Amino acid sequence: MRTGRCVEIWRLGRVAYAEALALQQRLVEERKAGKIADTILSLQHPPTFTLGKRRTLHNLLVSEPDLRAMAAELHHTDRGGDVTFHGPGQAVLYPIVSLRAIGLGPRRYVEALQAAMVRLAGAYGVPARAGGSGEAGAWVGQRKIGAVGVRVSGGVTCHGLAFNIDPDLSYFAHIVPCGIADKEVTSLRKEAGAGLPGEELVQDRLARCVVEALGFDRAVWLDRPDCPLL
Repeated sequence: MRTGRCVEIWRLGRVAYAEALALQQRLVEERKAGKIADTILSLQHPPTFTLGKRRTLHNLLVSEPDLRAMAAELHHTDRGGDVTFHGPGQAVLYPIVSLRAIGLGPRRYVEALQAAMVRLAGAYGVPARAGGSGEAGAWVGQRKIGAVGVRVSGGVTCHGLAFNIDPDLSYFAHIVPCGIADKEVTSLRKEAGAGLPGEELVQDRLARCVVEALGFDRAVWLDRPDCPLL
C-alpha cells in the first residue's frame, strides 16, 4: 500500500473568477476542519482584472465602464500582491494546502511557487528567475512571465499563481502589472517560440512542478469533480 503525502489536483477548465473564489473559500474551511485533503485547483479564467488587499486602484489604468466594454471583469480580493490580469492562455493554480502539513512557512511557500514556475520555464528552454524583494513572481530578464499572490488563513493557503503560457498580452497594457512600473510582461510562447505542446499539457506540467516544489510524494488527478459551486 502506497504511503506518503498526497495532493489532489482538480482540472476545472475555464471558470469565472467569482465561482472559483467561492469554491476556494469553501475548500479552505473544509481543509481547516480536516474534511478534505490538500488540493490544487488548476484552471483558467475569462478576461479578469483583480486587485489585492491593498486596493491599489491607481494601478488600474482604465475605467470600469471601459473594462465592461472590453468584456473584462474587475474583482477586489483578499490576497497579497497588487493588480494583475487573468485570462485564456494563462495557467492559474490555486493550492488549498495546510502549511503545517507540508512543513513550510508563508515565505518558503511563496518561494516554492516561484521555483515551480522557474522550473517550468526552464523545461521549455526559457531561462527564468524567481523574483526578489518587491518583485515576486517569475521573470525572464526584466520581463514578468508569472505572478504570485496568496492568502493564508488558519494555516491554510488560497489564491496562488498565474503563469502566462500564451495569453493576449495586450490586456496588461491596461494595468501597472503587480504595481511595478517600467517592466514588461511576457509569455512562454513569446519566449520559447515554436515547439510548445498544447496549453493543457503545459498547465499539467506546471501543476506537477508545484507538487514537487511543495514536497508532495504523489498526486491524484481529477477532471471537473462534482463541485456544487461550479
